[in-house]
Amino acid sequence: MPRTTRSSKAVATASADSKDAKTKTKSTSSNSSIYTLAPELDSPPTIFILPKSATPESRIVTLQNPRYGKPTRYLVCPSTGFYEFTKMASPEKSPRSWLIDGTTNPHIPAQTTKDSELYVATPIDPLFLVLPALAAKITDKKRMFLSSDDHFDAVSEQDSGSGRRKNHLLEVLKWPQARKLLESRMASVCDTVEAGDEIMFRLNETKLVEELLMKAKRMSEDGLPKSMEEKFVTKALEAPIVGIRSTVALTRSSTTVTVESQEGEEMTETTTTKTSLSEATTAVATPTNEVVASLIPTPEILNLQRLRVSLNFLTSSYLPPSLSSHLKSSLSNPSDFSRKRIAGDEEDAFERAEKRRKKEEEEKVKKAGVSRGVKELAKVNTRGMMKLTSFFQKKT
Repeated sequence: MPRTTRSSKAVATASADSKDAKTKTKSTSSNSSIYTLAPELDSPPTIFILPKSATPESRIVTLQNPRYGKPTRYLVCPSTGFYEFTKMASPEKSPRSWLIDGTTNPHIPAQTTKDSELYVATPIDPLFLVLPALAAKITDKKRMFLSSDDHFDAVSEQDSGSGRRKNHLLEVLKWPQARKLLESRMASVCDTVEAGDEIMFRLNETKLVEELLMKAKRMSEDGLPKSMEEKFVTKALEAPIVGIRSTVALTRSSTTVTVESQEGEEMTETTTTKTSLSEATTAVATPTNEVVASLIPTPEILNLQRLRVSLNFLTSSYLPPSLSSHLKSSLSNPSDFSRKRIAGDEEDAFERAEKRRKKEEEEKVKKAGVSRGVKELAKVNTRGMMKLTSFFQKKT
């Protein structure tokens, strides 16, 4: 019996150990994954959406940002022109990710990126990329004519000391079509002179303002995007509320009168509502409020506001800060001078009209006191006739 007891305890212990071993094995297998994920890359790939018109010779290059002066990525196509990249991302409240399939490109393995950012290539006027060099000495009264190469060298040298990214403008200029496009856009805002075989350029502020206004008109003629329209046009021109006009609508219900005849027959008659206000018992007052605005903008004012928003967007996004502030000050000064000049012209015109009126009144008064005979004598031609006073001279 003791052996049996001892052996039974050993068996029980062995079975318990086996159960624990199985449990540990199951837990270990449940925690382990069938698939092994690749380590996260230090520089994950970036997703770009390129235009269909871009040729295979297109390249993503680094150029100077015209507004901030920092190296920025651009797409340059030798046939279709220059493109900037607009970043599109999901809001932080609803994060997204991209699943990249490696079947399209064998050099890129299948992977998942944490961020759902993508960059869309949109056309940009290459004039803005050269404006920092054209407007480098805009405050100088005497500006010199410079060749296109001098302006291009000034743009490329401004970023040479950053040490982060190389400016690829000189490489882009090796494409003849790209150079021709840049020079044609420079000529649209510059005064040009020919010096031998070269064309010299000098920035013209008037031409630049006209070019910016033309771009702003094209942006605003079909309306702005919905978000910009609501924020910068509708709300900006929203007039204050003068008051709330209350009206009361009276609703009357018809009454039913029951009349019993002498024979016991029941007759029902429905009477219509009377229009008299004395029947207050059958009237129900329903107040309604109507918001009364002080001013409603006209379509002309809305178009002017859209034009203003478009122009501010261009100057604050694509022009250097020094050039933007200079153009705004130069635009405001002539307008003030024109207002003063118009006011002065109006005052001078009023004074001239007042003098003319007084002179005409004096002439009317003089003519009113002259007799008819004197008027007739005034019409007689007295040329060659001696004056009457000559007959009454003293004898010598």
